[in-house]
Formats: sequence, structure tokens, C-alpha cells
Amino acid sequence: MTETTVRKQYDQLAAVYDLRWKSYIANTLSFLKTWADISPADTVLDVACGTGEFERLLLAEYSSQQIVGVDISEKMLAIAKLKCSAYPQVSFQTASASALPFDNDSFDVIVSANSFHYFDDPLAALKEMRRVLKPDGKVIILDWCRDYLTCKICDIILKIFDLAHKQCYTQDEFHRFLEDTNFAVCRATRIRFGIVWGLMVAEADLKA
Repeated sequence: MTETTVRKQYDQLAAVYDLRWKSYIANTLSFLKTWADISPADTVLDVACGTGEFERLLLAEYSSQQIVGVDISEKMLAIAKLKCSAYPQVSFQTASASALPFDNDSFDVIVSANSFHYFDDPLAALKEMRRVLKPDGKVIILDWCRDYLTCKICDIILKIFDLAHKQCYTQDEFHRFLEDTNFAVCRATRIRFGIVWGLMVAEADLKA
């Protein structure tokens, strides 16, 4: 049910999304790009890629980067495709995070930004990421962190008024999800953007 609601909501928001959230998108995704340290030789999967802004940032530095973006909102993807239309090695597909349409061991790096709190089944999504990740690959996820009081308040309010919102998690809860799906957290941090937004990011690889 949540996924259907998310799709409808973001289909409606697509046309104004980049403008409405311009500062937040620029701050969080620029941070993620720097923190992730993705090699130009890596094949990248962006789960819940939205309007393709992370792809645009990567391509601005490495125009030959191999990237696939997936999202459940076709209208968000339509904007992403326009942004990246000059790059034939970049593609976008409509897909759920818990049912990725790719072969096992397909990607060097998997990223997901600002969307983990929307996932109906976080464990299923992480299992799918694990399945399509190459054995020596890495997963990098950035999302809201409930350890911050402002995010805890937002989480409570959104659960009441926003049917698309599922739940945001503490850093410990998030790391347990990764551990429970056979990932090992390599590095992690928390970061605040402005007064409201407190986020967490983790890089994980497959347990030996």
C-alpha cells in the first residue's frame, strides 16, 4: 500500500520537485557524491533515483560513468531521462527497491539517497541490493536519522499526515538492518543540514 501511495505522490510532485527541494537536494546529494568516492570505472545503481540529480552530479565529473537508475515514479524518471539524454551509457527503469530487475552480481556500487524511510520492507530492499551487488562491491545509503530530535518530530507528524511516509530509523536500527542482510558496515557518520535535517550515511560491503 505504501509503495502505491509513494508512486502517486511523486508522480504529482515530479514537475516541481527539483525547484521545491532545490537546496536540500543540492546539499545532501553533493555531500553523498563526495563521501561515496565513486570511481569512474564503477558501474553504479541508484535505487530510488528520483529526477536523476545524483546522476547529473556524477556525470558532471565523469561523463563516461556507467549508471542505472530505478524508481517507482514514472514521471520522476521522465525528468531523469531528459537530464541524462546526452549520455547513452546511462539508463533508467521503473522498479521497486524490493524487486530489482537485474542479474546477480551486476553492480560495483549501489547508492540510495533520501528514500529509505519510504521503503515498505527495508530488509527486502537490502536483500535485493545484496543480490545485485558484485562480491567486492559497496552499498552506500543516505537517509533521515531519528536520533535527531527534529527528525523524530518530523517522523511522528508524517506518520499522521503523510500516507506515503513509512518510518525513519535511528542509526543503530539502520545498522542492524544492514547486519541482518549480510552486510558489514565499513564506515558511517551522521550529519546535519540546516536546522531541521539530520541525516545518517553508511557504506557497507558483503560479509566475508
